[in-house]
Amino acid sequence: MPSVVKINVLTVPAEQRETLEKRFASRAHAVENSDGFEWFELLRPVEGTDTYLVYTRWRDEESFQAWLEGPMKAAHQGGGDQPKPAASGSTLWSFEVVQQAAPKSD
Repeated sequence: MPSVVKINVLTVPAEQRETLEKRFASRAHAVENSDGFEWFELLRPVEGTDTYLVYTRWRDEESFQAWLEGPMKAAHQGGGDQPKPAASGSTLWSFEVVQQAAPKSD
């Protein structure tokens, strides 16, 4: 069964970039300890766009859904003192890994 990739596409106004990056840097590390989690990257735009990409790779769809309904949901719920989101929009893209390559070792 191929791994699955989830890319959360976040629209982040320029004045919110630092806030977004700090929040990811200080987030609870629940994703790293989640069963089936394989990889995470936060990708900052470098030219002509206000779109960040949050890349995660999972062993399977079930692992992603378990994280989504458990640790991720808990991290994004809270009392009335939750900070305003740094992103003004969000879209989730889903992919299956059909080919991959790594650098050849000598």
